[in-house]
Amino acid sequence: MFACYLHRAVSIAVCLAFSTGLLAQTPAEFSATSATASFSNDKKTLVLAGEDDWSPYSAAEKPGADTDSSPVGFSVDLVRAALASQGIQVKIINVPFARCMLYAKSGQVAGCFNATITDDNRADYVWHQPAMFEEELSIFARADADVPELRLADLRGKRVAYTNGYTYPSEFMHDSRILKSVAVSDAALIRMLLAKRVDYILLNRTPGGMRINNTPEFKGRAKRVGLLSMDGFWVAFSKQHPQGESLAQAFSAGLAQMRRDGSYQRLQDEFRKRVHYR
Repeated sequence: MFACYLHRAVSIAVCLAFSTGLLAQTPAEFSATSATASFSNDKKTLVLAGEDDWSPYSAAEKPGADTDSSPVGFSVDLVRAALASQGIQVKIINVPFARCMLYAKSGQVAGCFNATITDDNRADYVWHQPAMFEEELSIFARADADVPELRLADLRGKRVAYTNGYTYPSEFMHDSRILKSVAVSDAALIRMLLAKRVDYILLNRTPGGMRINNTPEFKGRAKRVGLLSMDGFWVAFSKQHPQGESLAQAFSAGLAQMRRDGSYQRLQDEFRKRVHYR
C-alpha cells in the first residue's frame, strides 16, 4: 500500500545545493556529493524524494522517467504547500519507494514520502506531527470470492502477498501464521492474485482500487474484502541529514498552519472529489 511516503517546520532557512548535473549522477556519485552539499540562507531549496508508483498520492508523471522529473499527486502538492508556508522551496525527485527510504535513512535526501510508522522503522527517521493523511490498508481477493469482511486474524493459514519495500503493520509482518509472499510491485501483486498463486493481497484502498479499475486486464477481476489497518502517512525525515530534525519541525508547523487557515481541507476536498475517494 507514500511512498515514500510516507505513508512529511521553524525558523530555519534551508538550501541544498543540487544542480541539474548532480541529479544526473549515478547513485554512488549522488551519495558522495550530497554528503558534502552545503546549505545557504539565500536559495531555500530542499531536496526530498517521493515514490514513483503510488497514484494518486505520488507517482512518476511519465513511467520510466529519470529521477530528475518530479512525481505528481496529492502528497506532492501537500509537501510543497506545507513547506512553502514556511518559506521553503522544494525540489522533489521520484524514485522507487524502497530506494526512497534508503536515500532518507542514509542522508542522501532530507526525507522520503509516503511512509507509515512501524515498530521496525520508528527509530530510523525523524517524524513530523500530525500525519499528512490517512489511508486504509485493505485486503483484496479475486472477484468471485465469497467471504465476510476480513481482518488480520482471518489471514492466518492463508497465502497472502504484499509489495516488497513498502511499510506494513508490524503485527502483520511478524505473524508467522500468515503464509506470506512478496511481489516486486502492486501490479505484479494483482497478477499473483489473479493467477491464483495467493489467496489475498494487501493494497491501500484508494490506490489499489484505482489501479484495478483503470487497468483493463484487472478491471472487474479483484475486489476489496477486508480491512487490515487504517494508517497515517508521513514524510520520513532523515536522521543522518544535518537539517532532518529541523525540517520535520518546519513541516509540522506548515501542516498546522494549513489546517488552521483551511487550505489543507480545500486541498484534500479537491483531491477526494477528483479521485472519488471512499
